[in-house]
Amino acid sequence: MIEFLLQASWWIPIYGLIGAVLTLPWSTGLIRRTGPRPAAYFNLLMTVAAFAHGSVIYRATWDLPRQQITIQWLDAAGLDLSFLLEISPVSLGAVELVTGISLVAQLYALGYMEKDWATARFFGLMGFFEAAVSGLALSDSLLLSYILLELLTLSTYLLVGFWYAQPLVVTAARDAFLTKRVGDVLLLMGVVYLSTVAGSLNFSDLELWSESHNLPPLTAALLGLALIAGPVGKCAQFPLHLWLDEAMEGPNPASLLRNSVVVAGGAYVLIKLQPLLALSPVVSDTLMVLGTVTAVGASLVAIAQIDIKRALSHSTSAYLGLVFVAVGQNHVDIALLLLLTHAIAKCLLFMSAGSVILTTNTQDMTEMGGLWSRMPATTTAFIVGAAGMVALMPLGMFWTLRRWVSGFWSLPPWLAVLLVLVNFLTALGLTRVFGLVFAGETQPKTRRAPEVLWPMALPMVAMTVVTLLVPLMLQQWQLLLSWSAPLVEVPASGLEARIEDFTFPLAIASGGLGVAIGSFIYLYGPDKQPYKLPWKSVQDLLAYDFYIDRLYDVTVVFLVNRISAASAWVDRYVIDGVVNGFGLATLLSGEGLKYSIPGQFQFYVLTIAASIGLLMILMLWQF
Repeated sequence: MIEFLLQASWWIPIYGLIGAVLTLPWSTGLIRRTGPRPAAYFNLLMTVAAFAHGSVIYRATWDLPRQQITIQWLDAAGLDLSFLLEISPVSLGAVELVTGISLVAQLYALGYMEKDWATARFFGLMGFFEAAVSGLALSDSLLLSYILLELLTLSTYLLVGFWYAQPLVVTAARDAFLTKRVGDVLLLMGVVYLSTVAGSLNFSDLELWSESHNLPPLTAALLGLALIAGPVGKCAQFPLHLWLDEAMEGPNPASLLRNSVVVAGGAYVLIKLQPLLALSPVVSDTLMVLGTVTAVGASLVAIAQIDIKRALSHSTSAYLGLVFVAVGQNHVDIALLLLLTHAIAKCLLFMSAGSVILTTNTQDMTEMGGLWSRMPATTTAFIVGAAGMVALMPLGMFWTLRRWVSGFWSLPPWLAVLLVLVNFLTALGLTRVFGLVFAGETQPKTRRAPEVLWPMALPMVAMTVVTLLVPLMLQQWQLLLSWSAPLVEVPASGLEARIEDFTFPLAIASGGLGVAIGSFIYLYGPDKQPYKLPWKSVQDLLAYDFYIDRLYDVTVVFLVNRISAASAWVDRYVIDGVVNGFGLATLLSGEGLKYSIPGQFQFYVLTIAASIGLLMILMLWQF
């Protein structure tokens, strides 16, 4: 039985597609009398099946070596398009994370989307979302991964634009789609190049190829930059980061899934491409620069937002920036740990935020306050999720950062500063959100704000328990770092040893300092609505994301508009002018010749015969 389920592991993504297809009679309006609930139940049933299937084979393959399953798609005329699936504890663990979070997100959506007229369509899109991400977790083929990333782009567009009657939602969906397309086009260039030089697009074959082939430095750099462009867009990294902020216009259960596992899909592909990226120091440096800029910049922007979902989404970009830094440093295990611990904590934070939004009918934190006593389960969920996001013992991110700091003696000083700074800003930002939403005095929209009903409270409490149990999971998987010795016994210089000795205590202290400063400003400050920074120019700079969108307007958008206008002028007056000139000349010549034609049939036959004869003479003369 286990062997059958193992060989049928490719069915795990199919479950989500089946759930999406089963919702079609309700989402298209063919069935109306039952309401949309049965569609949600069918999709939930398929998600439970996927989670159970993955759980059984995950336990069975824990001590087994990595296996591969080949799916033959097309083999004709020398063209072999076979997709490989990787069956290993890492890939199946990623599948369990995706299907588990998708399950709680859909259970949560039963309550959140209860009064929405298009609930069936929403659950169908969620099933499509789940299928693409779980397939991405199992894929051992770069071509298949690219296809699934494209499906994620499409599903993001559809889910962000779910409430398509609102103009702002339509704009957000369009911007998210077009921004991702920029990175996808460059990634496609890298895929096409690899298909011609490597002979295979399977990740395992590409790893062996990268070890035995030395590309010219310029080629390796351009290839690596093309390959990281797709993940840059998918993970909302600078300069393709603005779409995630706008994508918060969609329903919160979709935002929950997007900020926890969907953005991690691009990072997962980046991790698998790491052997190719390591061929060029330029690519590794680019990863670290982009990750650092995004981590610091997004953390700063988050503390100036007044929309609760946008504040949380910017912290998603920040932690994915740390993943980029880890990949650039060749710390792949740290990158995977960051994805795991961040996904669980961020899922819980968005569940708490969604409960607040549904109860208060607003996402503006300046209209909230005093919810801690009225929504205790939601408040507890937010506190636990926030604690799981920073280096607070004994939750998940604490062990992840400790493993990063203590696992490598050669920790660069700038990386130590980065970890301390991001942890401080994250703690400050989450404390700010707590102070504005849950603490302080009640506002008109929070005076009668009850706790959410059990369809939302039950999955939220369950995720609270899961977040608290993350250290036990890490211990079971033997991923916890002991206090006695580092992972890599490499002699360190005095400076590096001192950096390692002081970085982790500073990271812990930075979290406490962020909480203390945030509490002083937003919990005990004299201002009744302390949501603005003291300096308006700095407040506006951070609130408008360093004016990146306006910078794009005066550079890229302006350039594209000018090129488009020039192309339109050439098309209208040059190309159309030449074509219209030929047409006019033909028309005038025809009008002029019609007066010289006698209209006698014999004359036409004689002319044709003479012409044919002349042509025959010329042909025979050539021979």
